Amino acid sequence: MRINALTIAGTDPSGGAGIQADLKAFSALGAYGTSVITALVAQNTQGVQSVYSIDPAFVEAQLHSVLDDVHIDSLKIGMLANSEIVTVVAKALQHYSVPYAVLDTVMIAKSGDPLLAPEAVDALRTLLLPHVSLITPNLPEAAALLGCTPASNEQEMREQGRELLALGCSAVLMKGGHLSESESPDWLLSKEGEQRFSSVRIATKNTHGTGCTLSAALAALRPRYPDWATTVRAAKEYLQLAIQAADSLNVGKGIGPVHHFHHWW
Repeated sequence: MRINALTIAGTDPSGGAGIQADLKAFSALGAYGTSVITALVAQNTQGVQSVYSIDPAFVEAQLHSVLDDVHIDSLKIGMLANSEIVTVVAKALQHYSVPYAVLDTVMIAKSGDPLLAPEAVDALRTLLLPHVSLITPNLPEAAALLGCTPASNEQEMREQGRELLALGCSAVLMKGGHLSESESPDWLLSKEGEQRFSSVRIATKNTHGTGCTLSAALAALRPRYPDWATTVRAAKEYLQLAIQAADSLNVGKGIGPVHHFHHWW
């Protein structure tokens, strides 16, 4: 099965997150990658040094360039930077028929640097969530979308996931990596039900780009699987192996990237 996938996101010159990570994950999982760039981000394994947001009209032009020409089976949305770009992407989702759209609610980089203007959170919540197939918030992002404090346990995770579903998205993958447990629990919630997934925590500092990589993997794999539950299981397995192999790389002085091509080298 040939899959064309699209990533709509910002850049990472060090190659571990953003557009670069998405395209690596697409390729590793057998999907042809296309891209629309929303922001040029000067960042590396030690943090974000500068952000240059692309003019919304040019983001729109890129979207039309890809979607008018290439049949896209699935797409992933990452960093959107501001409310104007959120609006442009939301309009594109309404205009073009793409079977699966995964929204990684990128707000803060692994280093703690902001990647979404505070005033854009409302636009993300009201304009974009109702038009995507799956959102993948971590606990601080879910709390920001709901205007509450982050969940401190799995019951609160599930409750907040239900509140996000009520905002109009089709499914929510609540990521529990911020909980202080020996395993990292995730909850997939949809109208069909709720399902728990867990991964053993790996002793490594090299986790740069894990959120980007997971959402890209979900987009790349969804056309191959019958539902989100089996897709999540396959995507998490790929990411777990990428994290396990992360220390075999030697990239940067800070939080290094996961190894997207662990199957090959």
